[in-house]
Amino acid sequence: MLRKYSNHRTQGDNIKLGALTAFSAGMVNVASVTVFFAFTSNITGYYAVFAQELSKGNWYQGAVVLFWILLFFMGSFLSNFVIIQGRGRWSQYISHAIPVILEFLSILFVGLYLDFFYGNSLQETEFLVAALLFAMGLQNGLTASISNSVVKTTHLTGLTTDLAILVSMFSKKENRQNQALVDKFHLLLTIMGSYVLGGIFGGVGYLYLANGTFYLACAILLVIALYDFYKLTRVKHLFEKRRQRDVCTV
Repeated sequence: MLRKYSNHRTQGDNIKLGALTAFSAGMVNVASVTVFFAFTSNITGYYAVFAQELSKGNWYQGAVVLFWILLFFMGSFLSNFVIIQGRGRWSQYISHAIPVILEFLSILFVGLYLDFFYGNSLQETEFLVAALLFAMGLQNGLTASISNSVVKTTHLTGLTTDLAILVSMFSKKENRQNQALVDKFHLLLTIMGSYVLGGIFGGVGYLYLANGTFYLACAILLVIALYDFYKLTRVKHLFEKRRQRDVCTV
C-alpha cells in the first residue's frame, strides 16, 4: 500500500490506500464538525472565510483562518518533503510511512487533549482544529505524492468533477471499453463511497464513543502504516526459510 511509488503502483494499491485514507478523513471531518463546528478535511471554504473576515476588519479571526490554511499547506509540504529527501537515505516504505505516523500522532494528540485537558475555550478549539487540518494536509500530500496525483482523499470537490467527466465520457461505447478509464472510475467511486461511509461511521460512532472516534481514526492509520511492514516481514521470513531449506538440501 505504501511501498510502491507513482507509476509502479497497481490499481489494487491505489484502491486500498484510497479507501482507507478516505474513510479516516470522512470520520475525522464529521467528528470535528460535531465537536468544533469546523470542517477539517479541506480548506476550500476557509479561503472565502478568510476574505470575508478581512473585508469586515476582523483581523484576529482572519489571522486564525490564515493559520489554518497554512497548517494544511505545511502538512502537504512536509509529506512531499519527507518523500523527496528520503530517497537514497532510507527505504521507500519508511519515507511513505513517516507522514502517516505524523498524521497518527496529530489526531491522537487531539483525542487525548479532548479527553484530559479540554476546557472548551475558543483558543483551544482554534488550536485543535489547526492540528486536524495539519493532519489532513499530511494525508492529502502523501496520497497525492506517491500515487502521481491519482489518489486524493481529504476532499471531494475535484473528485466529483472528475466522476462527472468520466460518466459523460462513458456515453460513448469506446470509452466504456477503455480499461484505464474504467479503473479510474472505480477508484474515484471507491474513494467517494469510503469518505461518505467514514463520515457516517464518525457521526454514529461519536454518539457512542465520543472522543474515542478520533482513536478509531488512529487505528485505521496504524493499519495503513503497518500493512506493508507486515508484508515485508513475511516475505523476508519466507525467503530466509526457503534459503535455509535449500542449504539443508545441499
